[in-house]
Amino acid sequence: MPKLIKDGAIVENDGWLPMDPEGTAPRVQHILSLEQWMTLDAKTNSAVQLEPGQPPAPLLEHLNELALVAVNFPAFTDGRGFSYARELREKGFKGELRAVGGFIRDQMHYLHRCGFNAFALADDSELEGALSALNEFSEHYQAATDEPAPLFRRR
Repeated sequence: MPKLIKDGAIVENDGWLPMDPEGTAPRVQHILSLEQWMTLDAKTNSAVQLEPGQPPAPLLEHLNELALVAVNFPAFTDGRGFSYARELREKGFKGELRAVGGFIRDQMHYLHRCGFNAFALADDSELEGALSALNEFSEHYQAATDEPAPLFRRR
């Protein structure tokens, strides 16, 4: 069974099934595409995956109902997911925010600072090294969702 990093620990997959773009009838604990999710009548405890070019605006009215938002990184060079995460957290999303796809270990610390608390790596054999990447820096100059005040304001 695949593993992921969630809340600073390596865990077995928590039961959420990956997005099935061909799926017509959503199942319980199935991560839905934005299009599939928008057709749901009851959005309570649902999960949705955002793709690049799909800003989180349609989710903002339902942040308290969502259990999980996955953000896909098809390539490590696509940074739109960083902005999506920060916007979701700043608007009040408290649920699981999961990075999926082609992000790399070097980005994980910054993904966490933007608000991600779960990481599904493309290769779960890299989890130990990736977990250590979350704590590679002990201090930050700039503000982020995990520390809203910049360093000069904290002195």
